[in-house]
Amino acid sequence: MAMALTCKTPSHTVQIPSFDTQGHRGARGLMPENTIPAMIRALDLGVTTLEMDVVISKDKQVVVSHDPYFSSEISTRPDGNIFTAAEQLKYNLYAMDYAEIRTWDVGLKPVARFPQQQKMPIFKPLLSELIDSAENHARVSKRSLPFYNIETKSDTRAENGGYQPDPETFTDLLMAVVNQKGITQRTIIQSFDERTLQVMHRKYPQVTTAYLIEGTEKNTIEQNIAKLGFTPSIYSPEHTLVTAEMVKYCRDHKIRLIPWTVNTKARIEELKAMGVDGIISDYPNLF
Repeated sequence: MAMALTCKTPSHTVQIPSFDTQGHRGARGLMPENTIPAMIRALDLGVTTLEMDVVISKDKQVVVSHDPYFSSEISTRPDGNIFTAAEQLKYNLYAMDYAEIRTWDVGLKPVARFPQQQKMPIFKPLLSELIDSAENHARVSKRSLPFYNIETKSDTRAENGGYQPDPETFTDLLMAVVNQKGITQRTIIQSFDERTLQVMHRKYPQVTTAYLIEGTEKNTIEQNIAKLGFTPSIYSPEHTLVTAEMVKYCRDHKIRLIPWTVNTKARIEELKAMGVDGIISDYPNLF
C-alpha cells in the first residue's frame, strides 16, 4: 500500500497524496517539454506534481531546461535555422544571459519520439514565471495547488569552467526562487548528482529530496544510499529497475518509491500493483 509523505516547514505541514502522479517535463508527450503550456496541460489532466528540470544562465537566472545547452532535438536558433547534435554543446546556457536564451524557440521543431506533441512557438521560461503561471492556473480553475519536482541539471564539467556553477551555488540560486515563491513545503528537489542532494540535506533539511537512479545502475539500493550518505525522502529509479525487493526495502525504510519515465497504461498499472508510491510519465493523460 502506497505511503503518504509529510513535508514540513516551520509554519506548514503539507501531505503529498499517497499516490503521486507526476507529469514529466510537464506533459512532454503532448506539449513542448519544460514549457508553461506543458505544465498547464498537465494540471488540466489532474496531475499531483509538475516535474521539471532547471539550469542556471550567465546572469544567474534559474531557467527551466533539461539540458545545460540548446538541444538540437527541440531547439531552433533565433534566426530560424536548425543545427546538428554535433553543434549543440557550443550553445551553452551558462554562457548566455536569459534575455538571449528567451529568443530561441523550443516548441516548433517536430520531435519524432513524440508524434502527439502539439507544436507552437515557445521559449524556455524562468522557474519563477512558470511557478506564477501554474499557481494562478490552479487557483483560477479551482484545482489543488500543485507540488513541484525540480531536477537540478548540475553538470560535472563545471569544474572545468564549462557548464553550470558548482552544486552549492546552483542549489542556493534554486532555493532562493523556491523560498521567494512560497512553495518550499510543496517542493521536491531531485537529482542524479549526489553533490546537489548532499547540499540540500545540509543546508535545506526541511525540503523533500529525491535520488534519481539511471537504468544502467548496477549498484543495489543499499549501495546507492550509502554513496549518497543519507536516506532521501524519495528513491526514484528508472522504472525497469523496480523489483519486489526494492519495494519492500523502501517500505521498510519509510522511503517513497517513484519510478520514471513510464509511458504505457499497462506498465503504470503493473507498477501500481507492485506497490510504488507514484509514477512519472510523459503522458499524464494515461493517469
